[in-house]
Amino acid sequence: MTGLAANRHDPWRAINAFFTRKLTILQIIANLAGAGIVTSYFMFFDPSIKVQHISNDLIVIGIMFVGLVLIATFFLKHWQKDLVLFVTLKSNDQTVASSLQKKAQQKILNLPYISSLASLFNWFLAAIIMTLYYLPGSAQGPLPAWFPPSLRTFVGVIIAGIVTCAIVFFTIEIHCRRIWPYFFPAGGLMQTPGVFRLKLRIRMLIIFGLASLLPIILMAVLSYNKAKMMLVLEPQEVIGSLLSLTAFLLVVVLATAIYFSRIFATSIISPVRQLENAMARVEEGDFAAFVPVNNNDELGALAEHFNQMTEGLKERYRLQRSLNLAKEVQQNLLPGADPVVKGLDVAGRSIYCDETGGDYFDYLSSSDLGPGKFGILIGDVSGHGIPSALLMATARAFLRQRASRSGSISEVVSDVNRQLTRDVEDTGRFMTLFYLMIDLDTRNMSWVRAGHDPAIWYDPPTDQFEELHGDGMALGVDATLQFVQHHKSGLKKGQILLLSTDGLWETQNPTGNMFGKKRIYEIIRQHSDRSAREILDTIVAELVTFRQNLEPEDDITLVVIKVAK
Repeated sequence: MTGLAANRHDPWRAINAFFTRKLTILQIIANLAGAGIVTSYFMFFDPSIKVQHISNDLIVIGIMFVGLVLIATFFLKHWQKDLVLFVTLKSNDQTVASSLQKKAQQKILNLPYISSLASLFNWFLAAIIMTLYYLPGSAQGPLPAWFPPSLRTFVGVIIAGIVTCAIVFFTIEIHCRRIWPYFFPAGGLMQTPGVFRLKLRIRMLIIFGLASLLPIILMAVLSYNKAKMMLVLEPQEVIGSLLSLTAFLLVVVLATAIYFSRIFATSIISPVRQLENAMARVEEGDFAAFVPVNNNDELGALAEHFNQMTEGLKERYRLQRSLNLAKEVQQNLLPGADPVVKGLDVAGRSIYCDETGGDYFDYLSSSDLGPGKFGILIGDVSGHGIPSALLMATARAFLRQRASRSGSISEVVSDVNRQLTRDVEDTGRFMTLFYLMIDLDTRNMSWVRAGHDPAIWYDPPTDQFEELHGDGMALGVDATLQFVQHHKSGLKKGQILLLSTDGLWETQNPTGNMFGKKRIYEIIRQHSDRSAREILDTIVAELVTFRQNLEPEDDITLVVIKVAK
């Protein structure tokens, strides 16, 4: 609607003008063109109807046309009452009730259908009137003599009416598409109940029938009728009539075919281009791209789904930024580099299956524990993602704060468990923990196992493996639990300790087999002469090879400690 383009700041006034003037003019022009074509056919190209007084016929047809237009106008004005009221209130910047808005939205979507149906009803009345009007002049004999011309009159007017109503429908729909977005600023066009919807497949069949099949049928019937007329009329007269009528129908059919083809092509190409441009913007990262929903068919549904998709992409983008920030924060909570500890070679790493996870490892130095002591903490929070990461950060804070005070490691874990249970007892979450402390002065190590998998100890000279077991439930389950501290003495140079979460040995390959602890034992045994970092990297490399193309399903954390002297 050109008025909308020229009046961007006040589009409702242009829309109001459309309903008060332009809509009626469009309907009159379309029906007048159809009436002119039908009148021309019957008065000038069909000799079977003997017109003696053309002026009288034109007066009768004119009166009939005006009367039918008045009937259709009265009906449409009454039907559009809620719609016009809504537009008037909008153009005057007045408050609109939600019930009136819903009625207006429903009627603006049905306007092309109701307008074309009203025109079709008028053409049906016109077919009856014209058949009865021409009937006395042809009903001079028995039924078989006058019935075919009367039937031809009725069918011809109905066919012209169908074509005219199709033109009315598509013309009004083109104008409605330009104003539908103003009625549905927040979308929801395709979710409006009580609305007629013409699917693209039906549109294609209608336009194909009007532009292709109907002309073929008309020409076939015309040829058959003219062939029969050769039996009673001069062939030269019939051929001349046939050529004139063929030229007339050719002009009408070509104009109709071009009109409908252009309308259908525009109705598809324009929305597809809008969608293509919006998709290109989204590909460049512009999630504010929006496609106006101005179709009441599958293309409209596609546009609405695209807009909903971009909203979802916005949320996912914001969530991704939050996850990246959470990942950055969590990574900063984990050790950024391998610690330098006199007498020990230590390496650690966490591999998360999501952006964030619940696996945790940390180191406590002699400044936290006392001279000659070094602590290693490894934990696994139930679940994955942000909730687990938050609980991991909370547990880390508790552990660091409590470890800086006096007390044995069993007392540290017991106090942290009591505090953590108060925070998570209603959530069903928990955290397993293995706390290992090495005293380099006495060559002893102590540990507390809180529901976590035992650490692996390996002595290369004797080729002996041992798992550091111990009793203890996961943190966050029972606040009254007192954890037990276990000891092992006699640490020697070259001995290796591995602390890990269960995601390491429970990793599966495509056939469903687990990585298992035996493979880990073998890697440690074969690479016991390497540094802690090399042993850790070898385990991870073997794990990736074993997993093949599968994504990790659980977080994996491991710490390798090798006694250096």
